[in-house]
Amino acid sequence: MPGSAARDLAHRLVAGVLIDQRPFEQVLADLTDRPKAAALEPRDRAFARVLATTVLRRQGELEYVLKSFLERPLPKDSGRLWPILLTGAAQLICLGTPPHAAVDMAVEATRRERGGARFANLTNAILRRVAAKGAVLLQGKDRAALNVPEWLRERWRSAYGEDVAARIAQASLKEAALDISLKPDADPNAWAERLGGRVLPTGSVRCAGHGRVENLPGYGEGIWWVQDAAAALVARGAGDVAGQTIADLCAAPGGKTAGLAAAGAAVTAVDISPKRLDRLRANLQRLGLAAEVVVADVATWAPDSLFDVVVLDAPCTATGTIRRHPDILRLKQAEDVARMADIQGALLKNAHRWVRPGGLLVYSTCSLEPEEGERQIEAFLKDTPAFERAPIAAAELGADPSWVTATGELRTLPCHLELEPPALSGIDGFYVARLRRHT
Repeated sequence: MPGSAARDLAHRLVAGVLIDQRPFEQVLADLTDRPKAAALEPRDRAFARVLATTVLRRQGELEYVLKSFLERPLPKDSGRLWPILLTGAAQLICLGTPPHAAVDMAVEATRRERGGARFANLTNAILRRVAAKGAVLLQGKDRAALNVPEWLRERWRSAYGEDVAARIAQASLKEAALDISLKPDADPNAWAERLGGRVLPTGSVRCAGHGRVENLPGYGEGIWWVQDAAAALVARGAGDVAGQTIADLCAAPGGKTAGLAAAGAAVTAVDISPKRLDRLRANLQRLGLAAEVVVADVATWAPDSLFDVVVLDAPCTATGTIRRHPDILRLKQAEDVARMADIQGALLKNAHRWVRPGGLLVYSTCSLEPEEGERQIEAFLKDTPAFERAPIAAAELGADPSWVTATGELRTLPCHLELEPPALSGIDGFYVARLRRHT
C-alpha cells in the first residue's frame, strides 16, 4: 500500500491543477524535480499520478458525493483540504482502497497542513460517510453529465448530435490505452505478441498493460515510440514521403517527426519551446533517427527554402485528448475555442507560404471543436485560392471509412475504434486536412 508521501504528491498535483489552474504535466514536472518526490519509489510515483488523474477525470461525481455530506462550504482559508478530500473520496469510490487506509492517511495529511488540525475531525467524518454511502449515492446517476462540463457537452451535441455526443463524453472519461508506433522495418505482429498487445487496423500496436515505458522490450533498442493511434495518422496523411523535404511545425515532443524521418523524409522540426525540443532530440537519438531541429515561433518563422510538405499540428484546446489529459476538463473554458482558432489562423497564414508549388500542406489538431478543424480549413481555402483539398482515402491510413468526411478530411472521435475488452477501446479525437498548392 503506497504511503503518505505518495498521497501527499497526489494532493499537490490536484491542488496545482484545481487551485493554481496549471496544466497537470507542468505541475507533475515541477513537483517530481523536487528531492522529496524524486526519492519516491517508481510505484509510489505511479500511484500518485493515477490517484491525481482519477480525481481530475471524475471530479464531478466526487464533488457530488462530498457535498452531500457537507453542511456548509469549506472556508476560504482551508488550503489543500478540498484536494485532500477529493483524493480520499477517489480512493474509496474509484480505486477500491481499504477505508481505514484512505481515511487515516487523509486525516494525517490534513493535520500536516498549516492550520489543518482544526479540520481533522471534519475530514474523518466526511470520508467515513463517503466510505459507507458514497457508492450508493451515485447509483443511477449519469456519470458523464456529472464529470464533463455542460459547455463541452453542448458543443458536442451541436457538432455531432445527441447520441454521438453522449458516446464521446463516456469515452472521454476512460483512461487511454498505451499505443506505440513502430519503425518501418519492425514486424508489428511480432512486437504485439512480445508486448502482450494487438495490432490495430491503422498499424499502431496497442499494449494491454501500462507500467514504466522505459522497461518495455524494444524501448532501449529504439524500435518504437509512444504515440496515440490517431496521432500517428497525421504524419501518414502526408503519403509517401521518402526523399522529400518536410517542415514539421509545432513538432515537439516529436512523434510526427519520428514517423516522417523513419519513412525516409528529410525533416526540419520547428517548435517554440527549447525544453520540449530537447525531449524531441532525445527521442530521435534513442530511435537512431535524424532531423534538423529549429527553435522558432511558427507564426513568424522564415526558412531559406520551400518544402515538399509542411505539416502543421497546431496548438488547440485538445478536447480530443481528455482520456490522456483529464485536466482539460477542469482548465479549459468555452472562450478558449475562439482564442485558439485565432492562433491557428495566424499559424496557417505563415505556414502555407513555405509549401512549394505542387506540394502539400497537412493541417491537424487534436480538438473536437469544428472552429479548430473543419471551419478553420473552410476559411483558409476561401482566403487562399492557391490551395485546394487533396482528399484523404481511408484505405491510405487503415482507417474506418466513417472516420473520413465527405470532403476527404480525417475526423476521429474518442468513441471510435471500439474493441474488446472495452478497457482497450477508443482513440484520440483528431482532425486532419490535406491540401495541395497548385500554383
